[in-house]
Amino acid sequence: MTAELNYCPQCGTKLIMKYLPTEGKEIQYCETCGDFRFPIFSAAVSMVVESADRGRILLIRQYGRPSWILPAGYINKGEDAEDAVKRELMEELGLETEEIRFNRTRYFPPSNVLMLNYTARVKDMPVNPNWEVDEWQWFTREEARRNIRQASLAEQFLTGYLDRPKTEKEED
Repeated sequence: MTAELNYCPQCGTKLIMKYLPTEGKEIQYCETCGDFRFPIFSAAVSMVVESADRGRILLIRQYGRPSWILPAGYINKGEDAEDAVKRELMEELGLETEEIRFNRTRYFPPSNVLMLNYTARVKDMPVNPNWEVDEWQWFTREEARRNIRQASLAEQFLTGYLDRPKTEKEED
């Protein structure tokens, strides 16, 4: 469920629900501005991080939690998602990205976030995590599958990546 507004962000008038035929449902509406106000949500990126040789996947532990997850972070206002991938990997892990490929999206209701998942192949360099990362580890593909947090969005993204057909470039 996306966050609904109570008041118009333009003029401050209390919003009402009004049927919008093109949507086929009621949408929040500002009677003063005469505009529909659509739900607001955040956007973030998550990354399946591949080693330079594509042989391993990097998983992290964060914020004192015991399970392994994919690196992720919010997209800043005005930032392209691909630039957010590069920035987050540099900020959180000190890694430079060589190649980025889009995988898929999923809406995550608990935090009202549209998550955009990418594969990011990084340069062969030491991992240098910041304070947000408690622990990191390179895993083989099958080790990553076994160790990723079960029943999580990270698991859905990782499984989708691992089970997809390989591209010609990856076969080389």
